[in-house]
Amino acid sequence: MGEVTVTFTSDLARILRVDTDEVPDVVRVYLAVELYREGLVSLGKAAEIAGISKWEMMEVLASKGVPLNYTRKDLEEDIEILESLL
Repeated sequence: MGEVTVTFTSDLARILRVDTDEVPDVVRVYLAVELYREGLVSLGKAAEIAGISKWEMMEVLASKGVPLNYTRKDLEEDIEILESLL
């Protein structure tokens, strides 16, 4: 996978209320949340972009008021997996 570099002014750290060295991590989380909110990526992909676990991503989404895109089909697949494990 390639890498993309984006440059921001130093004001971004002030706006986000974080130290300058924290800006890349915070921006990745914001990007992941918005991509997920728009339905452009899955929960797993959003977590990967943010550099956190799926569980942490679910907590971030909840803190931002973003509902999970969890369909009936997702539920049925999860039940099948659980039943096969039990």
